[in-house]
Amino acid sequence: MDAAGTAKVFGALGHEGRLAIFQLLVSAGAKGVPAGEVARQTGQAQSTTSANLNVLANAGLVTARRDGRSVLYALSRPRFSHAAAFLLGSSFEQIMGMASPVDRRLHDASVGGDQGLESSNDLGHDAA
Repeated sequence: MDAAGTAKVFGALGHEGRLAIFQLLVSAGAKGVPAGEVARQTGQAQSTTSANLNVLANAGLVTARRDGRSVLYALSRPRFSHAAAFLLGSSFEQIMGMASPVDRRLHDASVGGDQGLESSNDLGHDAA
């Protein structure tokens, strides 16, 4: 991921409402959360939730899939992991005093050890 992509990811998270959605989707895991439930749990109006989900989707941070009449939203972990890795880069060890957990997960994924870092994005946005 480059600087522009990283800025887009963190720009999307630079809003209280979108950050609340992001945190909810992190907790929900791969099963996802229906849009109405996202609105209810974050206390946002349905239209605000829709707009916030759209911004997160445009940044490549969420995926959507239809389940019957509902649309379930889930976190796109690879996009966030790559942005965090770009942001911290080699400085993570200097800042935190330990090897980057993102670097380890990306390495594990490259050798097939972490199925949580798949590169597909159900919304069709570029994941890189």
